[in-house]
Amino acid sequence: MTARRRTKIVATLGPATSSPERIEALILAGLDVARLNFSHGLADDHRQRVRLVREIAARHQRYVAIMGDLQGPKIRIARFAQGPIQLKAGDPFTLSIRHPLDAGTAAIVGIEYPPLVEDCAPGDELLLDDGRVILQVRSVDASAVHTVVTVGGPLSDNKGINRRGGGISAPSLTDKDRQDIRLAAELDLDYVAVSFPRSGADIAQARTLVRAAGSQAWIIAKIERAEAVASDEALNDLIRASDGVMVARGDLGVEIGDARLAGIQKRIIQHARTLNKLVITATQMMESMVSSPVPTRAEVSDVANAVLDYTDAVMLSAESASGQYPVEAVQAMARICLGAEQEPTSLKSHHRLGETFSRCDETIALASMYAANHFPGIKAIISLTESGHTPLIMSRIRSGVPIYCYTRHVATQRRAALFRGVYTVPFDAATLPPAEVSQAAIGILSAQGLLQPGDWIILTKGDFYSDSGGTNGLKILRVN
Repeated sequence: MTARRRTKIVATLGPATSSPERIEALILAGLDVARLNFSHGLADDHRQRVRLVREIAARHQRYVAIMGDLQGPKIRIARFAQGPIQLKAGDPFTLSIRHPLDAGTAAIVGIEYPPLVEDCAPGDELLLDDGRVILQVRSVDASAVHTVVTVGGPLSDNKGINRRGGGISAPSLTDKDRQDIRLAAELDLDYVAVSFPRSGADIAQARTLVRAAGSQAWIIAKIERAEAVASDEALNDLIRASDGVMVARGDLGVEIGDARLAGIQKRIIQHARTLNKLVITATQMMESMVSSPVPTRAEVSDVANAVLDYTDAVMLSAESASGQYPVEAVQAMARICLGAEQEPTSLKSHHRLGETFSRCDETIALASMYAANHFPGIKAIISLTESGHTPLIMSRIRSGVPIYCYTRHVATQRRAALFRGVYTVPFDAATLPPAEVSQAAIGILSAQGLLQPGDWIILTKGDFYSDSGGTNGLKILRVN
């Protein structure tokens, strides 16, 4: 039997992937989560893409989650009067809150974020255009930040500004984000990603707005500010407040420096899994495939490294949104994930050993994984679930045993598409006599050739199939 890919694939939809044919090709290539980037495109563009994803996934009996990614307070320079400029090392350059926003020159440009003058001090480094141009602050007055160029290069309109080490005080949620949260609720999105959160309080505020809009979407915190990784306490605060995190390596790498990025990526993945949360690894994973049909060896290693660290998902951005080879990028990513999973760093886990558990369903989930990893005959774990919480907890444990999320809820079926090593099976236990539930559940996998007579399975369920968080039973059953 061919091994099933455990690591999930998130791909951003955009101009290159808006037609029914392209979206269908992405889904058949292995797309698990479609990302809508609210920094680009009109609301009607997103509505159309959501409709196509849902229709095509249903036609192929696939479960594809959809994530809306909020733009957040990206701090930018304004525009240049005569088009792009060229800055050289040693040039003086001023960022002004009073300069006209469309009249930038090689000496001065307006900024669309007036509090920058309060956030900067002499000696600070400002990184423009994802670090391609670097400025050192010489002085600050009430209306401008005066700098000297230390790393030069071309600079064009609306490029982003980061401060080395973080410390930009912009609030996490903008008026546009609030509008996009209402759109996410209208479209019944499964996940909402929050850009540039500084603390758990930012995520709590986003969750309040998402629920007030009538959405039950899970909240993903994008880790992209230096403050978010300044200490374990700061990182854990963000992780605990969210349902999952994204290692957003673009802005994070600019703020902390590229030398520290790989080690911090591993720390974020480890902390998220320890705290029973999802984790997505993102940004430039296969950047060369924007214009090339094959990835570089370095990109193959980058994706495989995240897989071996047990990330839930790896993500494509421009590669699938605007690149020339979006389908090939998903195919390559699926191939690399499968290859890396053939060489696991470990099939045993020390997850939460020595700790006490706070919930009954968590206790059942972790007991199931201990049994699965220590009883060689176990070929599958079946979790009858309402919310998907039990299979999520199970998937935090390193194991080679597939986990099947049996649920009657469409929202849970789609949500589980992001969980590593978890596969969705539509199933309504409440419609069956209690004595027949176990055999009916086993029968579905047997009919698909996933179980053979003599195999063992673990089945978890609650006494009442309508209670979220009610998993309280574990059975070990033999396939006959």
